[in-house]
Amino acid sequence: MVKNIIFDLGGVLLNLDQERTLRRFRKLGLDLDEINIQSPVFKDFETGKMREEEFIHFLKSELKGTANDEDVLDAWNAMLLDMPKERVDLVYALQAKFNIYLFSNTNTLHMKEIFRYTDNQLGPGRFSGMFKKMYLSYELGMRKPSPDAFHKVMQDANLKGFETVFIDDSKINLKGAQEAGLHTIYAAQPFDKWALKEIQAIRTLQMN
Repeated sequence: MVKNIIFDLGGVLLNLDQERTLRRFRKLGLDLDEINIQSPVFKDFETGKMREEEFIHFLKSELKGTANDEDVLDAWNAMLLDMPKERVDLVYALQAKFNIYLFSNTNTLHMKEIFRYTDNQLGPGRFSGMFKKMYLSYELGMRKPSPDAFHKVMQDANLKGFETVFIDDSKINLKGAQEAGLHTIYAAQPFDKWALKEIQAIRTLQMN
């Protein structure tokens, strides 16, 4: 039987609207889609190869002095919305039957804001207490959808793929997890409409 569940964060537990950040930067005078095509800066930031001070400096330099640190930070965090209490309670309930982990492609700036928000809205430590361990790409030095990233998580947590389910809202990430030998569930939106049914189905999965 499945013993472990690995959750993605953004788009699954945390509501996101990436367009808000894209719009805010366009208003400041910068197209992040073009930056992503031309530069590895976002990948470097998410895999811990770039410090947040360097990242903010890079964006400010692209804006040619038209924005300060606060402008950049507010625009960068604009995509982060809310984490409904019902989802948090669901994860805590699952702890009775499963080992719960988090694996997220993210960065230091977003995580600081997420911890600040969850401490204020849900209570101190309530977010981190949802998981046996959190695997964050900037700490791991790797990110999804690389199968090697999943293997690294599984090795560190001593997980067997056939005993583990990975839940994500990105089909590309799910493919990487499948190549690493994990069961997967596609997090169709909105989370709250499918979660209970799909997670109940996990209980029926048998070892290959």
